[in-house]
Amino acid sequence: MKITAFNPIILTTNAAEIVPLFEELGFTQAHSKEGADGSFTSYDLKYGEDFRVDVTQVDSMPQDMTAIRMNVRDFDEAYDLLVSKGFKDVNNGQATDTGTSKATLLISPSGFGISLSQHIRK
Repeated sequence: MKITAFNPIILTTNAAEIVPLFEELGFTQAHSKEGADGSFTSYDLKYGEDFRVDVTQVDSMPQDMTAIRMNVRDFDEAYDLLVSKGFKDVNNGQATDTGTSKATLLISPSGFGISLSQHIRK
């Protein structure tokens, strides 16, 4: 399995306050992305070349959650591996597909989350 990114992601209902906090700490916004259905907006923040954090506005979350964002080359391979280790897909197997990426949130048996995604190359 090829991992292309591995960094923290903050899932929140209040990205409008969290993103500026990281900017005050010296992070800059690399890019932002909105879900095709409008259900989320994700901000990729970087600090130099070494540190990244994502902040994702998700209005359906009951509370903020910090997880790991893991980008991979083969979504299905990584998904199957994590599910075989007991991770549960919060979207019941219905990954979000924006046309340029495929993603879902998986929760481990102990409760930590991995936001699994694959950037689709054309």
